[in-house]
Amino acid sequence: MSEEQKPQEEILEETAEQETTEEATVEAEAPADAELEAARAEAAEAKDQVLRVQAEMQNVRRRAEQDVEKAHKFAVEKFANEMLTVVDNLERGLAAAPEEEATKAIREGMEMTLSGLISSLERFKVEQVNPEGEPFNPELHQAMSMVENAELAPNTVMAVMQKGYTLNGRLLRPAMVMVSKGAAQIDENA
Repeated sequence: MSEEQKPQEEILEETAEQETTEEATVEAEAPADAELEAARAEAAEAKDQVLRVQAEMQNVRRRAEQDVEKAHKFAVEKFANEMLTVVDNLERGLAAAPEEEATKAIREGMEMTLSGLISSLERFKVEQVNPEGEPFNPELHQAMSMVENAELAPNTVMAVMQKGYTLNGRLLRPAMVMVSKGAAQIDENA
């Protein structure tokens, strides 16, 4: 071979080596890119899982706080229900006791006991529902009967047979009431 051909052959060999090296680099980069994408996808999935766990923990914490708040608000519910019987009995006793000089001291004692008990219940957010003269509300009242009455608008509470009570706005016991249903209409055409 001539000396001119040798450098050309060397150049060709060097060029072939560079192409082989570039191909190997591209082939090596392809798996690296795939690995990088897989790692990114895995990181995104892990981030999503972390966000979901954090959201779930916030929900659990909020529900627990609400449960504790309700427990504090309504802890006296059973006790208050039992005390309502005592209030009813004191009110019935006062209604039945004659207003005579001989029973004056007993009446005063019963009135003081009743007012003390009612004020104690009010301190714990137990409130009376005494709807006489108000429109009938099925959420707070229980209709025991309906009576025709021309003097009152229909669905107005005429009389309260037993007072109702609420605890922090929640109904403990509905008021038992009589409701007006308006006067009967006379048909003039008949």
